[in-house]
Amino acid sequence: MALDVTWAVKWLTLSAQAMAEHRVELIELDRAIGDSDHGENMDRGFQAVLDKLAEAPPQTPGAALKLTAMTLMSKVGGAAGPLYGTAFLRAAASLGDAAEIEPAAWAGALAAARDGIVARGKAESGDKTMVDAWTPAVDAARKAALDGNGDVLTVLVAAAEAAEAGAVATDPMVARKGRASYLGERSAGHRDPGAASSALILRAAVGAAA
Repeated sequence: MALDVTWAVKWLTLSAQAMAEHRVELIELDRAIGDSDHGENMDRGFQAVLDKLAEAPPQTPGAALKLTAMTLMSKVGGAAGPLYGTAFLRAAASLGDAAEIEPAAWAGALAAARDGIVARGKAESGDKTMVDAWTPAVDAARKAALDGNGDVLTVLVAAAEAAEAGAVATDPMVARKGRASYLGERSAGHRDPGAASSALILRAAVGAAA
């Protein structure tokens, strides 16, 4: 299917379902190295996104992502709200008013989202944060957009798989940013909850196009 506003709304709907289904898992991940609220915050935030989408259906993918950004910024506490809000806002700006998203444009939107997360959180790859899911996703999406002969599903799958592998790769890392960094070496052996939720969101993008 085309990556149009119907896809974008389905993506956000599936993201909300994923946050609800994995709420307890994300809480447990955050309990180990954070303050236990990531799952609750993400579930609440994306349920609010669904309410906003129903109230004012967007006309373009970019408009859907901008609405999501503003909702998450206002409804999600902790670091996740500003980080995800900035990510979706930068992605929306990257897409502009386009009615459909081409593979290269999707890769560009992911890069804009990642760059927004980096700008807001000042984290780099290897710091054991959501950046460790987003950067591999960006790299994989760019490569797939170049190699995939215009197949947007290939780009979506490549990004999701790379994000999932990136999230797993945070397990042995020692956190250098965020609340988890206060634990030092004790943060090793636990998956970063932001990387985990990022992987769920990018996997939902695949489901919306299937």
